[in-house]
Amino acid sequence: MKFLHLIWSNLKRKKLRTVLTLLSIVVAFILFGLLCAIRQALSGGVSMAGQNRLVTRHKISIIQSLPESYKLRMERIPGVALATHESWFGGVYQDSKNFFPQMPVVPEEYLAMYPEYLLAPEQKEAWLTTRTGAIVGRKTAERFQWKIGDRIPLQSSIWPKADGSHLWELDIVGIYDGRDKGTDTSLLFFHYDYFDEARVWNKGQVGWYMVQVNDPSQAAEIAKLVDQEFENSAAETKTEPEGAFLQAWAKQIGDITLITATILSAVFFTILLVSGNTMSQAVRERTGELGALKAMGFTSAQVLGLVLAESCLLALLGGGLGIGLAWLLIARGDPTGGMLPLFFFPKGDVLIGVALSAALGVLAGIFPALQAMRLRVADALRRM
Repeated sequence: MKFLHLIWSNLKRKKLRTVLTLLSIVVAFILFGLLCAIRQALSGGVSMAGQNRLVTRHKISIIQSLPESYKLRMERIPGVALATHESWFGGVYQDSKNFFPQMPVVPEEYLAMYPEYLLAPEQKEAWLTTRTGAIVGRKTAERFQWKIGDRIPLQSSIWPKADGSHLWELDIVGIYDGRDKGTDTSLLFFHYDYFDEARVWNKGQVGWYMVQVNDPSQAAEIAKLVDQEFENSAAETKTEPEGAFLQAWAKQIGDITLITATILSAVFFTILLVSGNTMSQAVRERTGELGALKAMGFTSAQVLGLVLAESCLLALLGGGLGIGLAWLLIARGDPTGGMLPLFFFPKGDVLIGVALSAALGVLAGIFPALQAMRLRVADALRRM
């Protein structure tokens, strides 16, 4: 710490160069933070998936429906505690840009299946007794400024009603919160019975089933039993853990982890070159001064430490500012207006960002620092 003033003075020597390098690092870490939040939004549900839940869909494709009658047959399979279903509604609110997921479900069964959705008892009772009632997550309620008692119109391009209309009106009777930070609170749920009675086609069919098992260690065996139950039927099934189902859903737009890792690798390699060039120039310009320090009694190790500390200080300042700005930008909310329901900066990634900034400082400064350490006093003074 006693050499901090000397290190800081060296950084201020070429202010413009230092500022430009610092800004490059800041931009890189802002991008790092945003990409981490996007990755979390697109694949974070996988890590939050229940270990005791399976998803059963049509064997051919998720867009193929399954009979509602499968529920009772599933619940008779040994090891199955509960089975319930949901379907994709695909409606929009007022404008096609106002998209968010909506699902017709069986209320009591669904809340039992997903205890991470927290709903006040009086709101739960209102949902159970209101045929056109719906509950919505806190994120979407805040997005559209909905409150309990509002009647909202949803326009569905998939499901026409018996009267020929595509307009479905639902009453908001509850707003649920998430038990955990990663719980998705962007969805809206309403009564399957109301939905099935009012729609024109595909009556008695559902999108997919969620199956709760008694023992998570037997999930693979139970998944096989579920699929065997419906072998050679008109609608054969594929059953898999909820995490695998969500991961496959997310990978429809690509391998999110690979995409973000590739982008960040390219960015950090570029910033490494910029920072390394800055430190190399700084050492070359101060060759005589470094020689003078050695002549005054500074050891080679101390000279190496000074140069390395200068590089690390620059990288940590830039990384800290970048991570802080990314945190503020992400805290303002999803920039897509609700398309990314789990949009937040994971704390684990914040720590990774700090570690990356330190590593960037070491890698950018190590070769110039070694060069300074090996510098001979006579050669250095000759260049003054």
